[in-house]
Amino acid sequence: MKRSLLFALIIAAAVAAVASISHASGWFAGLELPLKNWMVKLNGPARDLSNIWQYSLTPLLGFATAWITITSARRHRIAVLVLAAILELLTLAWVLSLYHIFFAPLPCILAVVLSYSGALAYLAIAGRKRAGIPLSLFNGKLSPAQISRLRSGEVEFDGGARAFETSVVVCDLANKYDLADTDEPGVVAKASEKFTARAAELLREAGAYLHAADGEGVVAVFGFPGALNDHAEKAVRAAFDLARAFAENSSGSNGQNAAAGAHVGVSSGSMITAPTEEKQDIFVLGEPIELARRFCVANRFYGSRILIGPRTFELANNAIVARPIDFLSGVNAQERHEIYEPLAFTADAPSELVARRDSFWNGVVLYREQRWAEAYSEFQKARGPNHEEDAPLNLYLRRLEPLALHLMESPAQ
Repeated sequence: MKRSLLFALIIAAAVAAVASISHASGWFAGLELPLKNWMVKLNGPARDLSNIWQYSLTPLLGFATAWITITSARRHRIAVLVLAAILELLTLAWVLSLYHIFFAPLPCILAVVLSYSGALAYLAIAGRKRAGIPLSLFNGKLSPAQISRLRSGEVEFDGGARAFETSVVVCDLANKYDLADTDEPGVVAKASEKFTARAAELLREAGAYLHAADGEGVVAVFGFPGALNDHAEKAVRAAFDLARAFAENSSGSNGQNAAAGAHVGVSSGSMITAPTEEKQDIFVLGEPIELARRFCVANRFYGSRILIGPRTFELANNAIVARPIDFLSGVNAQERHEIYEPLAFTADAPSELVARRDSFWNGVVLYREQRWAEAYSEFQKARGPNHEEDAPLNLYLRRLEPLALHLMESPAQ
């Protein structure tokens, strides 16, 4: 973004200088004088527009044209805007002549044309620099819009080893292993292939870098190759979109693959990326991928659809309504990662959902303090309307029922 802005300013300054010098030197006199005489003949005598306005418009138009051309993902359509700008400048000259003011449109027209040409030249040079190593690595891994941003320089990527703050999304077919036990290998392979293709498409469209997409699930990274301040929020939003998309597919399957759906894990943290020595792929190293895989698998035990790690929760906490589920061990026995289940985005969450989340949260805290009866009471408050299915809640209730029953049957101390 900074590089694009810098080059747009350079192009605008150079073009404004050329256009202004050409106008001041009288190079346009051969065209401007007949135009002025024609307008005077039609609308009467006119005084020249102040040089301050005349010379202020050229850099502004030059910068606007260069900036729009460099940053636009559909540059061929910018040519239409350039033609429209030229027509508007001619129209402006005509309108001002009605008020007996002569505006010379040629310097501004030259500024627009040269800025557009200069921006295209910059993009061609930048594209050649990037097309060799970096851009070839992103084919099929980024959306066309993201690749266009890379090519234009809006997303800066020099191809060297760097550390990025990222959020990793891992998703897999929820009933994959059940299918493997009950169906023919061809059916399982087809279902997995279809799931992988659709999930990869959704994640690319959401702006993620597709790290892997195979029989072991889909791994996507938010915050690479372009750094993002809101990578965690974008990752959680993509997780919701995945869960919703495959839930709709499941409900519309007429009973076939009724258990189908997506399990999603999200983990945030620092990752190191670099092209491989052969420049054929991108090497990615970081704990978030391993943790996101574990969170994804943990959905099978807790009955949830989406689980996120503590760092993701910390970064996206203000934007989402989430509840604590449990602790998972890390690489060694001393490491423990608290996992959370996101329920909705804060802007979309009804007050009843927030209240049930608070009761569930209180229940988890009381459960960890071994205050079984109070925890059981809070979990009961967390039930949804019409006893809707809530697997994590039911898991805690099953754990607590014998303990609460034992307390009720025990004599008061």
